[in-house]
Amino acid sequence: MSSDRLTVDRLAHGGVVEVVMLEDFAVGEGPIRTPHRHDYHELMWLREGSGEQLVDGEALPIVPGTVTVIARGQVHQFRHARGLSGALLRITDAALTAPPGWLLGGRGGREIAVPPTERARFEATLAALHAETVRPPDPFAPDLIAHLTATVLLWLERWHDASLAERPQADDADVALHRRFLELLEKDYNKHHDVAHYADALAVPPAALARALSTLTGRGTKELIVERAMVEAMRLLRFSDRTVGEIAYAVGYGDPLYFSRAFKRFAGRAPQTYREEVHGSAQLVHPEPARHER
Repeated sequence: MSSDRLTVDRLAHGGVVEVVMLEDFAVGEGPIRTPHRHDYHELMWLREGSGEQLVDGEALPIVPGTVTVIARGQVHQFRHARGLSGALLRITDAALTAPPGWLLGGRGGREIAVPPTERARFEATLAALHAETVRPPDPFAPDLIAHLTATVLLWLERWHDASLAERPQADDADVALHRRFLELLEKDYNKHHDVAHYADALAVPPAALARALSTLTGRGTKELIVERAMVEAMRLLRFSDRTVGEIAYAVGYGDPLYFSRAFKRFAGRAPQTYREEVHGSAQLVHPEPARHER
């Protein structure tokens, strides 16, 4: 039977929120952990430090003053890092009353810049959330953890949307429509690849959806739909032993031959060729986790 070849990290003891404070954290001074999936969303706030990580096989530099969002199911690995200070917020779907669309899916990790004037308050809130998660439980703890988590997520949504709204010709309606589209795409990309489905579900004309998405992303609706399916296909080709036919069905293509043609248009080579080039290639060194790695 075909299967994924990755370990899956889960929160300890069935928890729904975990905060790990980082101070002068390093990766690369010993064996580096192999790629792994998260069964939770990880928000990586880095106040300072340098290095590089891989998210779904895509190299991302570590940028101080940002939060990197690694969504549940994405494949993560640190390649090297020095002097990382900040915090990791790990939350399961059970902790999200309404999962924000920007948190889910897409290619690689999403980076959200934290305004310099907000960084001290943001980190203090993460520290308060950490304190609540490690103290002995009492009747107030669940509500405090939920409210602090919601505060962090709302701030990130504010800063993310503000960065989109700064783009020429963008407005609040475009930003809201883009967010709704992402939520729907994450739910339906492996079942629906037609633009009409998304326009109908969002109750907007296809042309209006295309205009909003093009303004904010520079790409059309169909291009974004196909990209989401192909990102998942690339992930499965790299990190699983499923056949090309099984992967085609997993991302919503009923005809494996049609899928192979679409994949080649997207990636520049056939699925099997891509697999031969990258299968497991992110497993750089020793498979055991380093003593300091998270």
